[in-house]
Amino acid sequence: MFHKPNTHIPEIAVIGSGFAGISAAAYLAKSGYKVDVYEKNNDLGGRARQLHTENGYIFDMGPSWYWMPEVFEKFFNDFGHKASDFYELELLDPGFSIVFGIDDVMDIPADYQSLTALFESIEKGSGEQLASFLTEAEYKYKIGMDKLVYKPGLSVFEFLDADLIKGMFKLQVFTSFSKHVRSFFKHPKLIALMEFPVLFLGAMPEDTPALYSLMNYAGLKLGTWYPKGGFGKVVQAMKSVAETNGVKFHTDEAVVHLEVKDKLISSVRTKTLDKRYDGVIAAADYHHVEEQLLGNADRNYTAAYWDKRVLAPSSLIFYLGLTKRVKRLGHHTLFFEEELKQHAIEIYKTPQWPSKPLFYVCCPSKTDDSVAPDGHENLFILMPLAPDMEDNEDLREKYFHMILDRLEAYTGDQIRVHLDYKKSYCVSDFKADYNSYKGNAYGLANTLMQTANLKPSIRNNHINNLFYAGQLTVPGPGVPPSIISGNVAAKQLIKYFNNKETL
Repeated sequence: MFHKPNTHIPEIAVIGSGFAGISAAAYLAKSGYKVDVYEKNNDLGGRARQLHTENGYIFDMGPSWYWMPEVFEKFFNDFGHKASDFYELELLDPGFSIVFGIDDVMDIPADYQSLTALFESIEKGSGEQLASFLTEAEYKYKIGMDKLVYKPGLSVFEFLDADLIKGMFKLQVFTSFSKHVRSFFKHPKLIALMEFPVLFLGAMPEDTPALYSLMNYAGLKLGTWYPKGGFGKVVQAMKSVAETNGVKFHTDEAVVHLEVKDKLISSVRTKTLDKRYDGVIAAADYHHVEEQLLGNADRNYTAAYWDKRVLAPSSLIFYLGLTKRVKRLGHHTLFFEEELKQHAIEIYKTPQWPSKPLFYVCCPSKTDDSVAPDGHENLFILMPLAPDMEDNEDLREKYFHMILDRLEAYTGDQIRVHLDYKKSYCVSDFKADYNSYKGNAYGLANTLMQTANLKPSIRNNHINNLFYAGQLTVPGPGVPPSIISGNVAAKQLIKYFNNKETL
């Protein structure tokens, strides 16, 4: 964008410094705008903050799966860089492991031929079925990434695209993910492998469109990667790109009110200042922005609307530092000794603390010596949990010991007696730190009625210069979609300014 000589350069406030906020800020600054990012916490990154302990551990507090590397690469390419200019990526092999029992473990190899052999060893004929499944999934992935995720979801006319119309049937938007998987595979282990992303990022497999088999393509074909130093390195890299383009970051500066005049946000009030702005990107929790920062007449949605949304899970998380190395753990391990469906029901259908939980363990110190002292181990343990559940120390401890009993039995190592650091994180922390609606960890579930144009709008319908970004709007939950969301929101605000200039 080129501004006319002697004209006012629009100033923009971005609320929130998660991946969506930093992405939006960088794209806006590159287009010539003055951009301030306001972050309520002391550190940038939102859910991707890092926890640095006094005794030498570095924990990624949130995201730990680096999938869809080309989305990260596109961001950096758009600014004349490569991801490798900022951090080193390592392809994990195995990408992850699934534990079905103490002596029943499925390692998911990075090599496709080895993956095919693994499927064939579990279910005869499933190697060919995998090829067919992933061919379909690749089509969805490419159409999704090229045609769908960069659309703002503001009009059905966005989808009047020849490739989209021609491929609508193949995208399987109206087919159940669960039925789709079972039409290819019969063995419960293979079904669990294919359905696990749904538990962590969406809804019941029965309620998720088969379109999202594109996640299987991302995980099984494009690989599971790890940024050396953790996701904090990705945040730092994106921050560096934004600052190089002129973005200014303000930490410990919560936004408390958006002043609206004549259908425009005229000023942004934080706990220490009140400043005029020409436009705002709200990359903080969408519900919080509407309910707490705007008056009732300026909100897109009612409290009743929000209460009816299907949210992806919250989580109970433990950050553990150990004074010894742990056997039998790789970088990513999913503990699926219990039934996936039962845990999913207790998240989505009859919300309660799970009776027989599945959980996930990330052990980045297996790959990265920098995240723990020499000879020590860094463990991140996550149990998906229904949002808005009662959360207290007694419940956290109960599940800590329930999980550690299983983890110690599997590894054959004593873990509790070697604890060097322990911190828990749950529903109330998500609410306190991120103003997270109902304490959700991943945003909206990817149900049919919450896909594309049916998600909360990226544009405020009453305020012309306010747009939203992040996991509660398009394109959806996860790190790559959040980076894309910031890009899309920035383009919409730029479009608003361009239209304004031509009037």
